[in-house]
Amino acid sequence: MAKRTVTVQIRGQEFRVRVGEEEDEEALVRVAGYLDQTLRQVEQKTGTVDSLSVAMLTALNLAREVVEIRDGRAATGGDRARLQALIELAEGVLETPTPSA
Repeated sequence: MAKRTVTVQIRGQEFRVRVGEEEDEEALVRVAGYLDQTLRQVEQKTGTVDSLSVAMLTALNLAREVVEIRDGRAATGGDRARLQALIELAEGVLETPTPSA
């Protein structure tokens, strides 16, 4: 299965993400948008400007959502399968951001 790279922007920074042939690029863009939106909300609610602190608080909030869904408290079976696919897609993110212009 051939992999391809999709570029997404999070907090003004570009990241290249490897996706497989069967994976939905549009879903990845939506996930990145959701992450970006959540980061901004956490930053606004907490007044925190330290990037690492904002990232950790955001990760904690998103992890809570994932755990609730996995525990069946917030989603149906179809939603859980879709979330699992999106998690696997997000785990394919390359660690190194591309240089911004």
